[in-house]
Amino acid sequence: MNESFATVLETVGDLRRDRLAVSHGERTRTWAELDERAARLAGHLAAQGIGPESRVAVALYNGIEYLESVFAILKLRAVPLNVNYRYRRDEIVQLLDDAQAEAVVFDASLAERFGEARSALPKLTALVQVGAPDEVPGWAADYEQALATAEPAPRIERGNDHWLMYTGGTTGKPKGVLSRHSGLFATCSANGLLLLGERLPQSLDELRATLERLGLDRDAMVCLPAPPLMHATGMYTTFGALLAGGRVVYLASKSYDPDELAATVQREQVDTVSIVGDVFARPLADALDAAEAAGRPYDLSSLRLVISVGVTWSADVKQRLLRHADMVCRDLVASSEGGPYAVQETRRGDPAETARFQLFPGAQVIDETGRPVAPGSGEIGMLAAPVDEHIGYQGDAEATAKTFREFGGKRWVVPGDMASVDADGTVVFHGRGSRVINTGGEKVYAEEVEQVLLTHPAVRDAMVVGAPDQRWGSRIVAVVALRPGAELTDEEARSYVGERLADHKRPRELVVVDELKRSPSGKADLGWARSVAQAER
Repeated sequence: MNESFATVLETVGDLRRDRLAVSHGERTRTWAELDERAARLAGHLAAQGIGPESRVAVALYNGIEYLESVFAILKLRAVPLNVNYRYRRDEIVQLLDDAQAEAVVFDASLAERFGEARSALPKLTALVQVGAPDEVPGWAADYEQALATAEPAPRIERGNDHWLMYTGGTTGKPKGVLSRHSGLFATCSANGLLLLGERLPQSLDELRATLERLGLDRDAMVCLPAPPLMHATGMYTTFGALLAGGRVVYLASKSYDPDELAATVQREQVDTVSIVGDVFARPLADALDAAEAAGRPYDLSSLRLVISVGVTWSADVKQRLLRHADMVCRDLVASSEGGPYAVQETRRGDPAETARFQLFPGAQVIDETGRPVAPGSGEIGMLAAPVDEHIGYQGDAEATAKTFREFGGKRWVVPGDMASVDADGTVVFHGRGSRVINTGGEKVYAEEVEQVLLTHPAVRDAMVVGAPDQRWGSRIVAVVALRPGAELTDEEARSYVGERLADHKRPRELVVVDELKRSPSGKADLGWARSVAQAER
């Protein structure tokens, strides 16, 4: 469907005005309230000069205001962009400068960082703070005050507008995946309407008919996205549920609490949860086991589907979860650039497997020439999925050409996920083919961390690698050689990196060696570094 996503959401909202759209702890919004508040925020932003194609950053924790902000930005035909709330001043400047952001809606806890970043971002002229209304800086507007005083922006004619989702990449800098609302609609529908067995609507009239058939007096889904909305998984499962005539439930805490998740599923009768692999699933299994052992098991009878994207979801963890809920574990290989590429569904009684999938319809495992890898050959190729001509990286033609390729007269996204195909068609996932370390759903570029470590006065040489980790998928390990007579502890290294980069980029372990192995040309021997990192565990 080539409609603006704002128009799509307005269409759903008009049909479901008095139904709850979203809840966050004790707070809720009906569709009518969500639409009204988004229109008022849009009115405030419009008065600050924000309009079609303006880039507006959202630096918030999960909650109703995140959804209201994105909806407001889309109403103006502006382009929302996601900001990692862990970013420090320099990372914020880098991202907002790359996007040419003109406005930002930010959490009050980030005020100091945005205050520091403002002088380096001359295009950033409209800033709105969520929370702490008595402590709003003079250079920002209070969110609730802005909504109270602004006239709601009128609905306007819109088109197949731009959508921008920043993701960690192999250049050491976040890359903005720029696409159109038609692609966003298809991706989100796969997390909602298609899961319910419905066809992809091709028009607003078809969407209305689908929602009426599903029932306007009920929630077709009750979805709890556990990951941050600043990542694609949280955002796209949110939109998927809303498009399907469902309700979205956010956890009240700013950090993940598995007991809170289980209690919220029980209280809100959640039927669909999205997570990021073992990072979320293993603590949840531990919490469910502990509650059962204590004689106070959670009631998860409403839960029918758990969706995971982005990090390994181990077979044993799936089986532990299935002891507590009769549901489907839907394990996806996907990326912000496209997909899904492969899927695995596990139910009670099924043999659970780790990193073994079935290709998603249309996806392939290909070699460098675009030829499909032969099943049973043992050849390791690259996962690829078809994409339209609209998608690419913001302002980076070279990176776009490397990731979005033409084979056989079709355009494919090939993000660097490596896989082979067994004789029976099973896809075996082998991981990233670049130096990106995927830790807990966050993508960390090893060389960025190395460059920071090399500025430490005690460090002579450094390599950063990912080592296998049951919970996080990979943990960051720094292998360093020190200057003569110097000393460096794990905590000192973590603190040093944490002062300059986001917390999730800090090494979890430090291994000190006499000399790092490099080739004569200076290229790092990463195989050696990984073996050293794993040997120290």
